[in-house]
Amino acid sequence: MNVKIKLVQPDAKVPLYASSGASGFDLYACEDAYIESKGMALINTGIAIELTEGYEVQVRPRSGLALKHGIFVLNTPGTVDSDYRGEIKVLLANFGSEGFKVTKGDRIAQGILAPILKANFIEVKVLQDSTRGAKGFGSSGVSTINKD
Repeated sequence: MNVKIKLVQPDAKVPLYASSGASGFDLYACEDAYIESKGMALINTGIAIELTEGYEVQVRPRSGLALKHGIFVLNTPGTVDSDYRGEIKVLLANFGSEGFKVTKGDRIAQGILAPILKANFIEVKVLQDSTRGAKGFGSSGVSTINKD
């Protein structure tokens, strides 16, 4: 699938897949920033995209940044709608114990191209019963990990 990319800042980089089997493409910082411990920052990528209707880009964290530095995409997954034409920005949060420096050109997040299904919502008075019913958070049990 072809996706049109517009570089809206001079130092912007076109997204790339790191390997032939990668599901996500890399999104790059287009600015330097510093994120204090327990802080957050909205980071410019310098790109805008044109998606076909019926698709979205989901913006997700990079596992290495999360594991090594406690850096996450705060509104995960973030959504880039097919009718949005502005610059893609990534909201990074630092859950680590030290500040984190973002340097222009760093891979800060990954994007996943995904199809969207739309629903027709039909108001009813009664929903069909199910085994679970209205049981919510934790109702299916809590699994524990043996840390021995």
